Amino acid sequence: MGAAVDYEVEYNNRVRIPENPAIMAGWARDAAAYRARHAPRVVRYGPGARHVIDLFAGDREGPIVVFIHGGYWQALDGSSFSDLATGLNAHGISVAIPSYDLCPAVTVDDIIRQMRMATRELARFGRPLVMTGHSAGGHLAACMLATDWRQFDASLPENTVVAAYAISGLFDLVPLVETSINQALRLDAAAARAASPLFWKTPAHGSLDAVVGENESAEYFRQSRSIVEAWGVAGAATTFGVVPAANHFTAIAPLADPGSPMVVRLRHLAGR
Repeated sequence: MGAAVDYEVEYNNRVRIPENPAIMAGWARDAAAYRARHAPRVVRYGPGARHVIDLFAGDREGPIVVFIHGGYWQALDGSSFSDLATGLNAHGISVAIPSYDLCPAVTVDDIIRQMRMATRELARFGRPLVMTGHSAGGHLAACMLATDWRQFDASLPENTVVAAYAISGLFDLVPLVETSINQALRLDAAAARAASPLFWKTPAHGSLDAVVGENESAEYFRQSRSIVEAWGVAGAATTFGVVPAANHFTAIAPLADPGSPMVVRLRHLAGR
């Protein structure tokens, strides 16, 4: 038998990458600079202060790419990631960046529901949606692909979300239950499993890309490989990928580069 996995070590990225405060400060600085040059349209999807979507417009054709931020469902907001619209905006692709309420004030299920509300609001533009997201946002992107949209709102088409591109995503939340991360999430094993898209009905349409930074923990590799394998066996179009030389915090940096392989792939998913 192999040694037991230390999930605290595997998932506590702020301890694993001590330079994370400088990286996140850079996120906020670069985002503010991009917002100053490209003021977003603010779209509301609910009554709360955080129920907003920053829409960085490209042209008026083709899918909108939606980026959902991470922070283990308990930190950050969309305004720290505005500059990640750079790469796609450079090719005329619109990018929407929603915020959401955070644990422990709400549950993970509440956040999933809020992202469905945000998706419904974006669907009013009458354009297909490509979901991407980082870490907890990768989890939420996969949840949106696997949502039964007709059941959520009978006015929505089944293929409201045409693809998901999850960066360093979490698709099996059960290992988090015994970690310090769960102090805010307050998940038990049953709730964690119920909120895990790995165990949901495999989406019958669209595609899932799950990519992970080359220097991330073994658990992050397992998370992405597991959903690619499980959904792939069940008939979904799935792709696993690695972001070269990236850790958990730098894996999203290629979104700001118009020529990066990540942006090229998202352009393809958006029909460009």
